[in-house]
Amino acid sequence: MNNSPYFRQPASVRGVMLKVLAALLPGLAAYVWFFGAAILVQLALCSAAALAGEWAMLAIRKKPVWLFLSDGSAVVTAWLVALTFPPIAPWWLGIMATLFAIVVVKHLYGGLGQNPFNPAMAAYCLMIVAYPQIMSQWPAVGFTDFSTQLTAIFGPDRHLDAITMATPLDALRTQLHTADARATVAGILGSHATFGNIGGKGWEWVALGYLIGGVWLVRQRIITWHIPTAFLATLAAIATIASLANPAVFAGPVFQAFTGGAMLCAFFIATDPVSGATTPRGKLIFAAGIALLTWIIRTFGAYPDGIAFATLLMNLCVPLIDMHTQPPVFGHKKDEEEDKKGP
Repeated sequence: MNNSPYFRQPASVRGVMLKVLAALLPGLAAYVWFFGAAILVQLALCSAAALAGEWAMLAIRKKPVWLFLSDGSAVVTAWLVALTFPPIAPWWLGIMATLFAIVVVKHLYGGLGQNPFNPAMAAYCLMIVAYPQIMSQWPAVGFTDFSTQLTAIFGPDRHLDAITMATPLDALRTQLHTADARATVAGILGSHATFGNIGGKGWEWVALGYLIGGVWLVRQRIITWHIPTAFLATLAAIATIASLANPAVFAGPVFQAFTGGAMLCAFFIATDPVSGATTPRGKLIFAAGIALLTWIIRTFGAYPDGIAFATLLMNLCVPLIDMHTQPPVFGHKKDEEEDKKGP
């Protein structure tokens, strides 16, 4: 029988990244079930691009290639890029976005642990601004024919109107802005094929998978509860207040949480330890800010889902947040008070 004290072994970067990838698997399984295996092709393409870009930059910077290449951080970035992009996007889009995330956002700022912005979200923002039409081509629920999906990814002909549909957030937004004065949130959610029971059809199950994987990460102490709780609670609170004030125009908290990238953001994007806040109070403020900006962009902005833009805007605030939420050094506050009292 071992005696105390007990020391926790420090977690390696590789171990953490492998657990993050494992936590994404429940959501990925639901993704494949409802939308087909095209997402697996995108994951492979983005992962290959991430490893190639990582290898090239490590070689140029004269860093130990295998040590950093095997830590899994590049693959996690690649998966987040793939999971936030349309699965039937052309092959070059995910590759270009991943190379931008790895080469520009990560390595040009100094490599792992130095980037001030979330690489995957920076890549998403760049691509949705540069290629808005392609980034809006999402497969219809139940469209799982793999050969057709491969043609969409690698083929030159991209006439996809028959197999694509608007995302739930985009469909709700578009219907609310039609000339039909009778269009309300309840009426739209109950009549449109895009919507399921509590969110987007199929997407609500993908979100549930991310929730399951995210809770496992918290239990494994890979992430703390602060960011997921603050993000989801703030998003739910704002959505609840708005929905109570005008239920015809504003969707409720359950729809907001289980639609778009909310669950992915809460557990896998906002929790990035490099570009996010580091203090406990700072994490709460950081996540609440992302949720507030996400709701504002979703409701009033030009894009249906504002998670990427909200994350980057709050990344800019991280140094200030950490500076004002840093706990005092042990004994420092007491010493200051004694100095103020004088002799």
